[in-house]
Amino acid sequence: MKRISGLPAALVLAALPAFAQAAETRCGWIQNPTPRNWWLEDRDNTWTIMTQGPDDEEPEGMDLIPDISEKEFVKTNGYYGYACACLSVETDGEERITRILSFKQLKLSQCRNDKSLSKG
Repeated sequence: MKRISGLPAALVLAALPAFAQAAETRCGWIQNPTPRNWWLEDRDNTWTIMTQGPDDEEPEGMDLIPDISEKEFVKTNGYYGYACACLSVETDGEERITRILSFKQLKLSQCRNDKSLSKG
């Protein structure tokens, strides 16, 4: 058996899937209350997408989120507010969305009628 850096190649290849992030579909309230502050509240958690500040980075795929105020949208602060959406994402498994793979805005009624979500 060939060795890679002293480890059997089979062991290295078997470990590769553990390093890959799995895409998750997360649906719920997408919130943009102020500039550069974004969260997604779904049935499991409130996921931080991005927060305003010098140390916070925009996750890859943020450009896939269009202007959510162009469709069904609730204004809460001037041009800012919230909408209902489903995203395909990668997370850190705890509280942060680390990558956005796709975005689809939904009708507000879809989130309002979902008993697992807080009312918007």
